[in-house]
Amino acid sequence: MDVLKNPMYYALTGTHSGLAETRGRACRYAAQVAPFLGLPDEPTEQDWADAASLLGVGHTAALMRPDLPLPEDFKLVQQFDLVQLVAPESFGVEDPEAVVLNADDVPEMLALTELTEPGPFRTRTIEFGGYLGLRAQGALIAMAGERCRPPGYVEISAVCTDPAYRGKGLATRLIRAVAAGIEGEGARPFLHTGGTNLRAIRLYESLGFTVSNRMKVLVVQPV
Repeated sequence: MDVLKNPMYYALTGTHSGLAETRGRACRYAAQVAPFLGLPDEPTEQDWADAASLLGVGHTAALMRPDLPLPEDFKLVQQFDLVQLVAPESFGVEDPEAVVLNADDVPEMLALTELTEPGPFRTRTIEFGGYLGLRAQGALIAMAGERCRPPGYVEISAVCTDPAYRGKGLATRLIRAVAAGIEGEGARPFLHTGGTNLRAIRLYESLGFTVSNRMKVLVVQPV
């Protein structure tokens, strides 16, 4: 399978192994980093059993990949459609006004993501790194950063803008700025957006992004 069809697994078993909790071939991010579970491209019964043991009965985690049949000892709690898009070559542009965000900025980052709901952002999500922000009168008004790192690629994530500052192109500036850092490492930027978020899909396509995969987020729970 193309690594972009199973990005969390290839990140967890590669560059992000230091953030991973593992049982056999099943792996997950520490709960305060991200809610994602990784399984091999074609999981076996043992892989599912290891995943159940890793999560524990009654606890949930999210798989990000094309649709996947679940065994009887897992239930589907929720699912969401995603569109995955890859940036064009030489897309990144540094932004002189973007500031690097770090652990001291986490309270503001949590407040901004709670306001805008760009996707899961937790107390240790900052450990993915690569987060940039824009400020107005000292307040954090927009941000974007990095998330999973399958071989050869880095995901742009947590793209959000305070509603009071939307329509000014801040998100595009930050996407390009984060992409510049990714390209500087020799990797290709990619990202995900909701499958029904046609406005975002059109925006990314207007910037030169191309659809690479139709994905699912499957929130699963061992029973």
